[in-house]
Amino acid sequence: MPHMAIEYSANLDAKVDMSDLCALVSRIILASGLFEPGAIRVRAFRAEAYAIADRLPENGFIDMNFRIGKGRSEAEKKSAGEAIFAAVTDHLSSLFATPHFALSLEIREIDAELSWKKNAIHPRLRSK
Repeated sequence: MPHMAIEYSANLDAKVDMSDLCALVSRIILASGLFEPGAIRVRAFRAEAYAIADRLPENGFIDMNFRIGKGRSEAEKKSAGEAIFAAVTDHLSSLFATPHFALSLEIREIDAELSWKKNAIHPRLRSK
């Protein structure tokens, strides 16, 4: 269950194609080999209201929250996080050319006892 939620400040709309960013993150997650393709979810949420640092209007952020199921080693989680962060950092390099952008990523493990799922995509992809 790798679910990536990307929250971003609304002032990035003209600077970042969020569909491209979601596709990039999805490819990196899949390339890690740690997750089944049918379980990968990447989505972006626009934050209309926000206050960043010194509240300059040009300040922007992207916060990535990566929720995964248990079963991966610390080294695997770290490797996946580093690959995602490096790819996104590279993709957004133009934003780092200004002193007004912040990027973050956090990986959280989901407690299997408190998580319910039903996925009709798995059988289709597993049969390939």
